[in-house]
Amino acid sequence: MEFINWLSLALIPFIIASILLYGTLKKVPTYEAFVEGGKEGIQIAFSIIPYLVGMLVAITVFRASGAMDFFMDQLKPVFSAIGIPTEVVPLALIRPISGTAALGMTTDLIAVYGPDSFIGRLAAVMQGSTDTTLYVLTVYFGAVGIKKMGDALKVGLLADLAGIIASVIIVTLLFGSA
Repeated sequence: MEFINWLSLALIPFIIASILLYGTLKKVPTYEAFVEGGKEGIQIAFSIIPYLVGMLVAITVFRASGAMDFFMDQLKPVFSAIGIPTEVVPLALIRPISGTAALGMTTDLIAVYGPDSFIGRLAAVMQGSTDTTLYVLTVYFGAVGIKKMGDALKVGLLADLAGIIASVIIVTLLFGSA
């Protein structure tokens, strides 16, 4: 086990040194390329900020206005009827919007119900089986100037739905229902 820890610590510097050595052997100005990449990274970060702020404001308004609670109250009977614990429904709804908010919800569910509970396991699997689709589309598509993202939105949300359904089915099959 000690060798694996040493290897994992040494691997990243080795990869970076290998890239620098290869670039130098190919007569690429590696330092200048690094600095140029840093400049581009900062420009991208500044171009992403308006989209990120807009997404965070929208999430905050959705949660603080009570719209999410209202939405959840309307859907609880449906989810209970099909065997999905209503405790994980907010996680399923917020995960495509914000990874940080979803991680906070997952942490809360695990703290309340325990990591070995059905709800804790389902929350953990759901967290790993879906993506932050709206965040990705807003931030990354906005950064590169893509305006038409309708098909990417449909496919991303469909993939999230498939991940949520698969999470419920697999956790139920492996660990039983709530």
